Amino acid sequence: MKKNHWNQLIVGLGTLAVAVTALLAAETATAPKDPEPLPYYGTIAKKVARVVPAAHLLQHPLDDSISQKAWTNLITLFDFDHSYFLQSDLDRFSRMQFQIDDAIKEGDVSFGFEVYRVFRTRLQERYAFVTNELKKPVSFTVDESYRWRRKDAPWPANAQEQDELWRKRVKNELLVSKLARELEAEKAASNKTAKAAAESAKEKNSSTNKPALTPEENIAEKYKQYMLVIQDMDEESILQRYLSAVTMAYDPHSEYMSPMRKEDFDIDMNLTLCGIGAQLRSTDGTAMISEIIPGGPADRDKRPCKLVKGDKIIGVGQGDGEIESILHWPLNKAVRKIRGTKGSKVVLRVIPASDPSGTTTKLVDLIREEIKLEEQAATGHVSRVTLKDGSVRALGYVRLPTFYGTMEKKQGQPGFRSATADVAAQIAKFNSANVSGLILDLRNNGGGSLREAIDLVGLFIRSGPAVQVREPRQTVALKVQNELGAMAFRKPLIVMINRASASASEIVAAALQDYGRAVIVGDTKSHGKGSVQSVMPLGNPKYGSIKVTTASFYRINGSSTQIKGVHSDIVIPSALDGLEMMGEEKLPGALPWTQMEPALYIPVCDVSKFIPQLKEKSAVRLAKNERYARHARNAQHIRDVNERVEVPLEINERRKLMKSEDELQKLEDEEEENANQKNKDKDDVILEETFNILSDLIDLQGDEDIPMETEGDLRSRMMRIFGVGI
Repeated sequence: MKKNHWNQLIVGLGTLAVAVTALLAAETATAPKDPEPLPYYGTIAKKVARVVPAAHLLQHPLDDSISQKAWTNLITLFDFDHSYFLQSDLDRFSRMQFQIDDAIKEGDVSFGFEVYRVFRTRLQERYAFVTNELKKPVSFTVDESYRWRRKDAPWPANAQEQDELWRKRVKNELLVSKLARELEAEKAASNKTAKAAAESAKEKNSSTNKPALTPEENIAEKYKQYMLVIQDMDEESILQRYLSAVTMAYDPHSEYMSPMRKEDFDIDMNLTLCGIGAQLRSTDGTAMISEIIPGGPADRDKRPCKLVKGDKIIGVGQGDGEIESILHWPLNKAVRKIRGTKGSKVVLRVIPASDPSGTTTKLVDLIREEIKLEEQAATGHVSRVTLKDGSVRALGYVRLPTFYGTMEKKQGQPGFRSATADVAAQIAKFNSANVSGLILDLRNNGGGSLREAIDLVGLFIRSGPAVQVREPRQTVALKVQNELGAMAFRKPLIVMINRASASASEIVAAALQDYGRAVIVGDTKSHGKGSVQSVMPLGNPKYGSIKVTTASFYRINGSSTQIKGVHSDIVIPSALDGLEMMGEEKLPGALPWTQMEPALYIPVCDVSKFIPQLKEKSAVRLAKNERYARHARNAQHIRDVNERVEVPLEINERRKLMKSEDELQKLEDEEEENANQKNKDKDDVILEETFNILSDLIDLQGDEDIPMETEGDLRSRMMRIFGVGI
């Protein structure tokens, strides 16, 4: 699976072999007090109650129907798989099912804190149950099964029913661990180079120089870490969850953004932050260094006391001020304390990774710098395809992971970032290299800036609307702002999508498809997010902001991408295609699909006439491609596993299942390894075939530039002369 880029907050729930130190024990001896709403939270709630109904696309009042949805959202945000709460808890909470709207209007946010406290108690109870259960003998010969997918299951009726559910849950995790070790042992035994297996084992334990945890210790540690994360939630985090449950009652993309959440949002859009250059995760109440980012202050520090992977930060000081303990702080709050103004000094108190006992600490001072998050920036390269006659054809490839763009600055100002500008720079290199065609890879691109999406369309067409936007009081067609009056790239084009391509990605793919400018290749369809969100500050910075759905966008042909998404012209499905959880239609409260009148636009060319031939040629190639056949089998296996609701707890049946799933894991490992080899197109079977399709398209369409003066351009000028709007 794709790893989150480093600026995101990572809460580890996996195996964490870290000893609880004497220092940590001293700090945690006193139980934390119950978080309570801060005095100004009532003001925030009242603002949310006024802003969201007025600004949201639906223009729906904050009433009992919204309250009922918000109630469901809140319970689900805490207990999505219906395992922690009891039915008696739901009965207790039911008094607020139709009262949340009134409470929010009055500035009362206490219900969110009540639900948090009950969940925290239930989590502590479950942790105690798990640790006790792990001490008991377990038989794996009993013919029984475990229902692991529970999002639609009823909550346990009582403690006895819950205990039985969790008995099977723990048994399932033990069985998985036992069989996983068994499979690893079989692989090691069959490995011709036993030395490789030994080196792998040595590497796994080198970070702590400690023996690996037992399966029982692994499971107990996992639930302990989760319990600590929940226990460490502060008032701001609880408010974020509660008010977001209310905003999400309007649609799944509306959100209350606390100051910390807004800061993370700005970082994602700007691809930059000021900090020390380290990725953190929560471990035993500390902020542990999980990665050092190349080129950042921590990476360039050559002193003996420098930060290294595995160090645990327990205190933070600003400049020459006192060091403040951050033990058991929520990770986002600790990260915010470590970030700061460019050029300022931060001092960290750290438990070294080399001394996991915690008997020693070290102080590390660093000067904060601007960190560029280039992992999410546009990248590109020239790939060369050998033709049947032996000649070589140069083809361009651009990967765009997100539509980033600095909102507060304009082009030319220091710190300005633009996805379109970065893609244009890649295209300029391709034009100099005389490439014959281009692939724009929008797979896994979840969207971002609407402005950037429109500008990006303008790199491939000369003029005209890119998207239609419907707001509560008006509908407008947003045109490309092509300042140069020319297309940046005028040769054959393919856009790649998958089920994770959403929002701004769908605007670009849909527009280029409607203009006849590009062939769309990938999953059956894209995600299907056809709504636009605006970020609205709530006044005082400590109040945070609202990200609210204010408009819906439509293709220039009049169809919304909401729910339906963009359909590929040539389908080469990934492992995501057909998964139960992938797609806008699977989100609770998703807005429905609608349609409107088409915009006035003229296609710049017509690649649709080549689709039948392209499909046929691709099908012939893929039928002979063993790597693709293996990919297709594994993709189908992923879908089959995803549809499974229960798993057997009898060891022989589960062993058969896990051996078949081992092939799936191999594919996932290969995909992750390939994702880190961005320029090796041959490692991505879908991309490899897309290059072949592009080469076919060039043969059919020719690699001549699209004419600068198209019928659409002439007609547009005539309409402007005669005053007809377009």
